[in-house]
Amino acid sequence: MQAFAAMASGSLVGLSLGLIGGGGSILAVPLLIYVVGMPSVHAAIGTSAVAVAASAAVSLIGHARARNVRWPCAIVFAIAGILGAAGGAQLGKMMDGSRLLALFGALMIIVGVVMLRPRRSGDDAGVKLDRATAPRLLPILAATGFGVGLLSGFFGIGGGFLIVPGLIGATAMPMLDAIGSSLVSVTLFGATTAASYAASGLVEWRIAGLFVLGGAAGGIIGLVAAGRLATQKRALTYVFSAIVISTGLYVVATSLMR
Repeated sequence: MQAFAAMASGSLVGLSLGLIGGGGSILAVPLLIYVVGMPSVHAAIGTSAVAVAASAAVSLIGHARARNVRWPCAIVFAIAGILGAAGGAQLGKMMDGSRLLALFGALMIIVGVVMLRPRRSGDDAGVKLDRATAPRLLPILAATGFGVGLLSGFFGIGGGFLIVPGLIGATAMPMLDAIGSSLVSVTLFGATTAASYAASGLVEWRIAGLFVLGGAAGGIIGLVAAGRLATQKRALTYVFSAIVISTGLYVVATSLMR
C-alpha cells in the first residue's frame, strides 16, 4: 500500500506540473507525510528533494533541446543558489520537525496566493551575460540566486515559483526562457538539498524512486491534457491554487496540534 501511495502521490505532482506548468513540487512533502505515511518531517523533505531534482532534470533536457535555456545567466544564478541551498538545508535539519512543518504550511499558503497573480514576462529577448553586461547582471543574479537557494534548501522544494520571477526581474528575459533556465537551479538546488539530507540518513530511496516513477507518468498525462485544456489553464490554476492554500492551512493546523 505504501508503494502504491508513493506512485499515486508522485503522479499527482507530475500531473499538476504538466498541466499548469508549476507549483506541483510544493505538494510533495505533505503528500509524503499524510498519504505515503512517512513519520519524519525531515525524511519527507529529503526524499522530496530527490524527487524534485530528478523531475526537474528530465524537464531541463527538453527545454535545453528547444534552446529555452540562457546558460550563462542560469549557471550564475544556480551556483549562488547552491551555496544558499546548502546553508538552508543545514538550518532545516536543525529545526524541530513540527515547527518546520508549520512554516512549510505557511509557505504553501503564500505560494497558493502568488499563483493567483498572472505571470509577467520579460521584454528583453536579446539579454545575455557577457563582459559588457556582467557589472550590471552579476550582482543581482548572484544575490537573488542565493536567497532563493536558501529557501529551497530550508524547505526542500524546487523553488521554481521564486526562480522564474527572480530571473525575469534580474535580466528581463522572456517567460519561456526563464522557465527553461529555472530548471538548472531547480535541479541543482534539489540535488544539493538531497545530498545534505542523504548524508544525514534522511532519504528514503525506495519511496523516492517510486515517487519519481509516478511523477513521470503523471507528467506525460498532464502534458497531453494541457494541450486539450489550453483555453482553461487559468481556471485550472485557480483550482490548483485553492488546493495548495487549503492543504497549507491543514498542514499548519495539524502541525500546531502535535
